[in-house]
Amino acid sequence: MSNKLIDYKTTTMKKDKIIYWSTTGLVGFMMLFSAYSYLTNPQMAGAFKHLGFPNYFRIELAIAKILGATVLLTPLIPTKIKEWAYVGFAITFISASIAHTSSGDTAAMIITPLVFLSILIVSNIYLHKINAAKNVLINLVRDTKESKALKTGRPEFSQS
Repeated sequence: MSNKLIDYKTTTMKKDKIIYWSTTGLVGFMMLFSAYSYLTNPQMAGAFKHLGFPNYFRIELAIAKILGATVLLTPLIPTKIKEWAYVGFAITFISASIAHTSSGDTAAMIITPLVFLSILIVSNIYLHKINAAKNVLINLVRDTKESKALKTGRPEFSQS
């Protein structure tokens, strides 16, 4: 495999990582900020009441948002676990939009959760793009080592 291809893949991977971390950071920050607001801002209790939710739901949702944001923002957490956070946040954004629509709120209140849903979707797409690129590079390195070992007759021992 040529060095130009490897350079292209690593450059593309850098761009993908920037998009992933920007979108994930934005969603994570928004979730942590809203959770903090749910727990500390007395006006949030009124907002939840306006939407028809019981007060305890505000606390449950704040805890869920803290946990989900922590999962998304922690790099070493497996993708399968991150997927649960993505699903939870997607349901939260869709439900928020429906709740604001049902309560007769302004268009901005209805659209804002859908904008964050779009950002969340971009984050999820780039999470999978990064993982796919990592797998390609790992296989590329492995194939290169195997090819070199076949040509020289000496296997290279990896630490994996």
